[in-house]
Amino acid sequence: MQHVEDTLGATRQDERTETGRGSARDSLLTAAVTYAEERHWEVSPGAWLIEDDGPPHCSCGDLACPMPGAHPATRDWTRRSSSGPGVVRRWWTENPAASILLPTGRSFDAIDVPEVAGCLALARMERMGLQLGPVLAMPGGPGRGRRLVFLVLPGALSKLPEMLRRLGWGAGRLDLVGHGEGGWVVAPPTRIGGFGYAQWAREPTKLNRWLPEAAEVINPIAYACGREAPLPADAGQ
Repeated sequence: MQHVEDTLGATRQDERTETGRGSARDSLLTAAVTYAEERHWEVSPGAWLIEDDGPPHCSCGDLACPMPGAHPATRDWTRRSSSGPGVVRRWWTENPAASILLPTGRSFDAIDVPEVAGCLALARMERMGLQLGPVLAMPGGPGRGRRLVFLVLPGALSKLPEMLRRLGWGAGRLDLVGHGEGGWVVAPPTRIGGFGYAQWAREPTKLNRWLPEAAEVINPIAYACGREAPLPADAGQ
């Protein structure tokens, strides 16, 4: 026979869980609207986490999903993006658990590097007094470590290979990934499965409203990535 105290305890725990989920969903809605309203960024609702019995899993149904609850939900997701605060508010009111995706190649492109290299580059650029935009901090997961993602003016993706070549880095030598037209980044406070939350290493403010050109920041970023890059197989020969 279940005691009244046990029942009340379970009820209170359920209430706390639901309150926490409600707060998290309110945060997603508020953040999504803020990105559209204050930064004029296009925002797109993505997949979401389903939390019932057992560990959280992705709405896509793939139990091995590499980015649970944090990727496009449909093939035509790029059409369902908007910088209109009213539209964005409606989307997250309809599905408050949806992840927040920011399409790249529109308001910005992104340069994605390992966390250690990103922190080195960030510290160096701050010492140099370079103009910086917002910087994302992404959690790690199976087969991948934590990452920093630097937002730059759009149009950078096509120029990155030549910029790196001029700095002496051939294709594939650096763990540096560009995101441009047709790509996306996950925006805070989206939760990525059980790995953690997308966060801002440098949050969007009035001081970094104007994004830098990739050419202005690629040197310290590539230098930091190069310090962390493995030596070529023939380096010791």
